[in-house]
Amino acid sequence: MKISKRRIELIKQIRNILRIIYSKQVADDLIGHIKNKMDIYSRNQIIRSKRKKYKNQPVISEKDSILITYPDNIQKEGEKPLVTLHHFLRKYVKDVITGVHILPFFPSSSDGGFAVIDYKKVDPQFGTWEDIRRIAKDYHLMVDLVLNHVSSKSEWFQRFLQGDKRYLNYFIWYDKPIDMPEVFRPRETPLFTKFKTAMGDKYVWTTFSADQIDLNYRNPEVLLRIIDVLLFYISQGAEIIRLDAVGYIWKEPHTSCVNLSKTHQIVKLFRRIIQYVAPYAMLLTEVNFPYKENIAYFGEGDEAHMVYQFALPPLVLDAFLRKDASKIHWITKRTRQDLLFFDFLASHDGIGLLGAKGILTEEQIENLVKLTLKHNGLVSYMKRGDKKEPYELNITYFDAINDPNNPSDPLQIQRFMASQAIMLFLKGVPGIYIHSLLGSRNYYEGVKKTGIKRMINRQKLKLVELEEELKDKTSIRHQVFENYLKLLDFRKRVRAFHPRGIKKVIDIDKRLVSIERKIGSEKILAIINVSDENIPIHGYQLYFDLISRTLFDGVIQPYGIYALRE
Repeated sequence: MKISKRRIELIKQIRNILRIIYSKQVADDLIGHIKNKMDIYSRNQIIRSKRKKYKNQPVISEKDSILITYPDNIQKEGEKPLVTLHHFLRKYVKDVITGVHILPFFPSSSDGGFAVIDYKKVDPQFGTWEDIRRIAKDYHLMVDLVLNHVSSKSEWFQRFLQGDKRYLNYFIWYDKPIDMPEVFRPRETPLFTKFKTAMGDKYVWTTFSADQIDLNYRNPEVLLRIIDVLLFYISQGAEIIRLDAVGYIWKEPHTSCVNLSKTHQIVKLFRRIIQYVAPYAMLLTEVNFPYKENIAYFGEGDEAHMVYQFALPPLVLDAFLRKDASKIHWITKRTRQDLLFFDFLASHDGIGLLGAKGILTEEQIENLVKLTLKHNGLVSYMKRGDKKEPYELNITYFDAINDPNNPSDPLQIQRFMASQAIMLFLKGVPGIYIHSLLGSRNYYEGVKKTGIKRMINRQKLKLVELEEELKDKTSIRHQVFENYLKLLDFRKRVRAFHPRGIKKVIDIDKRLVSIERKIGSEKILAIINVSDENIPIHGYQLYFDLISRTLFDGVIQPYGIYALRE
């Protein structure tokens, strides 16, 4: 079978990257295995049909947004949750949202699915691969590649415990406890966990929890098996692969063990493999670190296609707290036009604070902590030496923006929608967490049942009760949901919001997020008020507001959302 020049060049690049990660000999040994695997998956019918559909390139536009949801966030008695999710999307969301990120749907032992027992199975309590493929026919599918660790209940780790020689180097372990204070971790638990094995007691590297066992990428076989998982997900219809906690995957002695150079090489490797097999697919890196370390995963256009905008959730919350959007303007001005962000405000985790380090002052971050506690939320901490630092705010975004102790506040819906409009109007692909789309409040019962702070934002909803709330025009759920869908539908119809377009900050008033969006000859000025004050602005009286479909009167209303065209 004849191989194209493009693929020959990609194979050369893959070999060179492998040499950097390991050695010339190891690279020469691995390249045949990887090429064989790539060729097998290239013949997959789903991949072939998508290559034809997308003309061998990633296709995104202003029409695209992605819903983030657990497979079982919405439940119906007697029906598998993946079926229920699909029905809910088709009935209520329709094509207003074009993509769905289904959080881990694999058999798992903890951490909301992120302690994977078997990478290639769908947990039968959720449904089947056929259910996943059906959703992938109607929506762009994002799937998590949980590549830093596996469950302690996984076959790989169980074989290690049994002393199986093949699996001894799948993990990082020592005979005695070792102190590694330089290793960065967003947790307070021990870095090493003691396990009884056929070889005696061993201390195993566990970055995130005792149930999540870090993989050893110094072993090339581990890399080969993860490459197989990556391509398997694409063969099941995934178009975006989210590289979960990718910054932690490579470890070096006497370093922080995060965001190391060989981690970046592995992301480059994945990018070349995708270009070979499924050039329409995209890599999204989940790297919850300060801004510079986060955007480093774009590489020189040769690593991730898209990177999380981790600074955005705390910056938007700070803007509404202080009635000052200048920090959002600051970061927007300094972001290169060619970078593609996955813009989000809420997710299955909390509101991370690391992304705002170096942008917000320590006092401003502390004020966000105080606001969260005032709004009945929780705060997660990490250890830095002998000190504890706030790492994450555990609270729904609706309750972060609005005070739940003031339920009669007439501006709470408009205030929340203004916060979401910032995400929708910035340059990037919006990611909307299902509990933001549905205007959910803090779920204290989940925290009480599990002792896990993140459960405050992970409530499972009964479909019959959810539908009743969505019918009730006075409910928060109805009002948020309807307003959200209208705003998303509006965004889809304005080409200036194309993620490959141009953005330009227009400084009018510190209380306003005001950003010009442009592509070709189409240009609009997006304005969002982060305050509860009327703000007169000059020079735009003859502009037309595309959202209200009226001439702009020159006054920005409290928490107003505008898209002005000259």
